Amino acid sequence: MNTTYFVAPGSIVRRIWGTADTVLFIFAGAAAEFALNKAVDWLYFTGRLPADPLGRLFSTVDYARRIVFADRAGAERAIDAMAAIHAAVEAKRGRPIPAGAYRDVLFLLIAYSIRAFEVLERPLTGPEREEIVAVFCRVGQRMGIPGLPTGYADWQAARAAHLAAHLVPSPYTADLYRQYRRHLGPLRYPLLRAVQGLVVPPTVRALLHLGTGAAVRPALAAYRRTRQLALSQWAKSTLLPAAYRARIHALDGAPAAEAALPPPTAARCPMGH
Repeated sequence: MNTTYFVAPGSIVRRIWGTADTVLFIFAGAAAEFALNKAVDWLYFTGRLPADPLGRLFSTVDYARRIVFADRAGAERAIDAMAAIHAAVEAKRGRPIPAGAYRDVLFLLIAYSIRAFEVLERPLTGPEREEIVAVFCRVGQRMGIPGLPTGYADWQAARAAHLAAHLVPSPYTADLYRQYRRHLGPLRYPLLRAVQGLVVPPTVRALLHLGTGAAVRPALAAYRRTRQLALSQWAKSTLLPAAYRARIHALDGAPAAEAALPPPTAARCPMGH
């Protein structure tokens, strides 16, 4: 019997989400943009995100990889569980998460999947960009998110509108960055900001007073020349503390099996709840 996958085995999405360095760059960018989103109060509702921002990162990675590498039924179970967790949080708080907040999350995953791969590897082709948009929009459709784009050009327009309308510095922004600093320490925190400056759009860079990533550009150039060698895997060895190193190395390649991923529970909500 042929297995049907949510994401085809040869998909560029699998290549992106099966490479630890690329995944870390995706979440460096997402961590910056999360901090500016007007709906960031939802990420603070249970207090789990500020208490353990690195743990939240890996929770989100677990969900994304479950969807990307599982068969269709397994991926749909993960998406349905994710939707149920959000519904429970909405019920507990007594109001719905805005549809725009869901779209923001999908849009930034699309944006940083594209940007991280292109920064670390090569420019994507038109069909590859279309495929990235299509995969994440299928996730959104399964979750019942309205107003999703129909293709890459449509997504670009919607993404620009979201960046213009949905980002604003707030006390949550400052607090989340204090947590990043506290959990990463004085050496890794500047590296995070440098990587963020490299991958985020100009709007985010300006609002967070990030540089252009000049500090990491020499390492990036070396990575591109030697990325097949062990010494080139610099991001996963330097961006996060040693306590997370085994989990980071496990991001290279597909998960061993769907069962190896943690069960979807409220403690592992990918939006930080």
